[in-house]
Amino acid sequence: MLTTGLVATGIAITTLSDPLATHPHLSNHELFANSQMIAGIFGWMMLYLATLTINLAWHGWLCMKNKRDHHKNAAWHNLVMQFVLVATSANCFLRGVELAQPMMMGIALVGFATVGTNLWFIYRQPTSAKTRIKEHIKSLVGAGISVYTAFFAFGAVRFVPEIALTPGLWAIPLVTGLVLIVYHQRAVMSPSRKVQPT
Repeated sequence: MLTTGLVATGIAITTLSDPLATHPHLSNHELFANSQMIAGIFGWMMLYLATLTINLAWHGWLCMKNKRDHHKNAAWHNLVMQFVLVATSANCFLRGVELAQPMMMGIALVGFATVGTNLWFIYRQPTSAKTRIKEHIKSLVGAGISVYTAFFAFGAVRFVPEIALTPGLWAIPLVTGLVLIVYHQRAVMSPSRKVQPT
């Protein structure tokens, strides 16, 4: 996931440096003919989703790595990741306002919520090992949601640009991921059943 997030960061930076040259197939599309729209959706929003992916993958890994020493989750690099995610979330939201793109504004809210839940976990002592496992599940499935959202929707723009910005397309990874998070967290939190000897 970290590698995927870094690749997505590179794609975003390439798009921001020259939107039309990076996406020449969009130059004749009525919605994307404006280079600012290409930079907003495929540059700034991709950068945000890449940061979200890296943040969640890193945080999820630390949850398990620091299982015996919870205070190490508040390491400087993890806190810097939270700050970077707030910055890219705010940038994505503001660019969405400029471009009148509610999808950019809405998806940016996920970043703010992620930072809130990450900090909540970092600064409270888990009551059990299950709390740590729940956070791990949330983080890694959340990283998967952001990866699939980015590459599913951004890949669609090459084949069917008309549906690349439809909420239905973006909802597929989100709904699938949320169902997985709820299912696995409930499985972790349910009392373990004792097997009766036969």
